[in-house]
Amino acid sequence: PRRVSLTDIARACGVAPSTVSRAMSNPGRVSVQMYERITRKAVEMGYSSAMLPIDSEGRARGTIGLVLPNLTNPFVFDLLRGSQAQCQAAGFLQLLISTEDSAHVEQEWLKELSRTVDGIVIAAPRSDDAVLTTISYAVPLVVINREVPEISSLIIDTASASVQALNYLVSLGHRRIAYVRGPETSWTDRARWNALSAAAEHSEAELLPIGSFHPSLAAGGAAADAGALRGGSAALFFDVALALGAMVRFRQRGIDIPGDISVVGCDDIFGAATADPPLTTITASGDRAGRAATELLIGRFTSKAPAPRVDHVS
Repeated sequence: PRRVSLTDIARACGVAPSTVSRAMSNPGRVSVQMYERITRKAVEMGYSSAMLPIDSEGRARGTIGLVLPNLTNPFVFDLLRGSQAQCQAAGFLQLLISTEDSAHVEQEWLKELSRTVDGIVIAAPRSDDAVLTTISYAVPLVVINREVPEISSLIIDTASASVQALNYLVSLGHRRIAYVRGPETSWTDRARWNALSAAAEHSEAELLPIGSFHPSLAAGGAAADAGALRGGSAALFFDVALALGAMVRFRQRGIDIPGDISVVGCDDIFGAATADPPLTTITASGDRAGRAATELLIGRFTSKAPAPRVDHVS
């Protein structure tokens, strides 16, 4: 039989789906009478959810939606593995959604999921804060790599690590260092750029911003041309995919690595160590981030009035 949804319960109770979601995710936002009415009806209809009251048989298993920007970036697979492992350990089902880096597709899926799942983990969202806040009113939400007021989030601290990489390049004698930027809508890219800019002001290096690129091998080749034209002796790349693509283009142009230019990537995905030469990269554990974000969401089910939290992993 089809799984009972929040919309089904709302229709049976004669209330809006958002009221049902509020009653289960944060009972303090509805009256005691409404809370009891909705949860009683949910049990009668056989609704399975982590948001139902804990009874003598233990917490009911629920469903968690994991929303990812794409499935082409290997780092995303690490996030998926970590989140899935945490869901399985806690007895939750997981629903995977890829938005193909489209804010419109992301928003449509978030609206749909808010009516059907018990909670959502979303990585690197493309939607603006207002959209995410609206969704969080309907269903518990945790965001990876984005800080949104009044929403719990998990931040992978690559900004501090990028500053360490900058200082490392300066220690090697580099004075003109390019930063090949990620997508224009990326909160992570802005956080790194702000941290790098502040650090560069207190160092002997000139920081050169290069474009705005989608994380891919092909975009890395285009970034290599732009970086070379700016005359930097070293380049920090938004992620490993961009860095690997740039290294191929550098070789095609007869630019030696690291003789003519030093290259540093971020995320340490599969392929970095097997590059020629091996790619120096910032390490970020996607597996640990996926686990931590999912655990943060599951923790909300056990608290009647959970306060938003911002957790960090390195």
